Amino acid sequence: MNALNRAVTGDSVPLRFRTLGGWIERPRDLQPELKGHEHADVIVIGAGFAGLSTALELRARGANVIVLEQEFAGFGASGRNAGYLLGSMGIEYELFVKRVGVEQATQFVRFYDEAVPYVEGRLKALGIDCDYTPSGVLRAGVHSSQEKRLRKNMALGQKLGAQTRFVDGDEMRARGIPPAFLFGAEQCGGTLNPGKYVSGLRRAAIAAGVKLYERTPLLSFTEGAVVTCNTAYGSATAPVMVLATNAYTPQLGVLRNKVAAIRVSALETQPLSPEQLAALGWQGREGIITPHYTMESHRLTAHGTMVLTVKKLGYVYGSKTPNIPDHGAYQALAQVLRERYPALQDLGIQHCWSGYVSGAYDFLPVIGAMGAKQNIYYTTGCSGHGLGTQSYVGSLFAAQINGEAPNLLAALKHKTPSLLPEPLQWCAVQSAFTAAKWLDAWTDKKVRKNTP
Repeated sequence: MNALNRAVTGDSVPLRFRTLGGWIERPRDLQPELKGHEHADVIVIGAGFAGLSTALELRARGANVIVLEQEFAGFGASGRNAGYLLGSMGIEYELFVKRVGVEQATQFVRFYDEAVPYVEGRLKALGIDCDYTPSGVLRAGVHSSQEKRLRKNMALGQKLGAQTRFVDGDEMRARGIPPAFLFGAEQCGGTLNPGKYVSGLRRAAIAAGVKLYERTPLLSFTEGAVVTCNTAYGSATAPVMVLATNAYTPQLGVLRNKVAAIRVSALETQPLSPEQLAALGWQGREGIITPHYTMESHRLTAHGTMVLTVKKLGYVYGSKTPNIPDHGAYQALAQVLRERYPALQDLGIQHCWSGYVSGAYDFLPVIGAMGAKQNIYYTTGCSGHGLGTQSYVGSLFAAQINGEAPNLLAALKHKTPSLLPEPLQWCAVQSAFTAAKWLDAWTDKKVRKNTP
């Protein structure tokens, strides 16, 4: 049994499961819990990319903002993802067109693609050093059978306004892309350390005067001209509330029939030696995702490790979000690491983690307003592509709340299909995951057959 398997199964090396994800630690200046009563212009629930971006944009417009966070800023998906600042290339354009038509799909593509320069601009404006490498991102095939589907999706994306280009095998080799990846579609963007990014947003928000209350879960809220949020030791009121709770949204009793919490997992290797890095190539450190039905993502970090994510998804009955390991997912990722990088057989795994994203049946973002007064805004349904869009939506929400009525926010409105009741929902999700797993296994089997 090689080092990778031992690290995952725990037969010889104990599995290091991180309950906080691989990018972030509990802050030393943990902000106090909400006690007593507070009033503000806007209450934001959730201190991730969306919540903190919304709070910062509102403060820049002069609003008094309270942010309630159940753990600490970045504890959820914002501190657990792969760290890809990626535009529309990661989505399946055909699904978007079938759901909302070409004209509105074009606006969704614009939303994804405009998010990239938005975040790049915020990094500079707020002075956030998060190891951002604007190397571009490749959606790269591992077998020739993936090329037709990749080209078809890329062509439709270009029709909708996406700026992508095809990279053939000769260019892939000339650029030092690992040989497992044969060709790809490329788009601007890059990779960053999401823990440093969300921590930078947190510092900026506190410095700007946002009242951040950590370890303060929202227990309930009441609608009306003034929204009241109840917590364990206090309450807060405001004429506007923003729910930036992503996969945790259904647990608040909101959008339970629209989005499901999906578990994704990651592993991080031990640091590569200088010799291993030199042999690997990958000089541009491009982020790589694959066109599998359940994608793989591959990237190098600024501290010399490799991070792999996804490959196997999970769903817990009732869209619950237990913070527990997913050993099957880690084994699948370890196998990917071994097969895509045969020269790194002895590279150990440093740690693994899991987290939750939210998704709708149509894979479209679920963004809008609710309540009799339409003063409760929500953003969820990022389907694992939320680093850029969930940051950008904060700017759109702040503009809307400030009376500016951004056209792009209005263009994102659509009817999200309803989920099934449990246990039918669990059965449907598991069936979809199983089908994707078998389709991907067939592709990977063909890759192995062609590997010497």
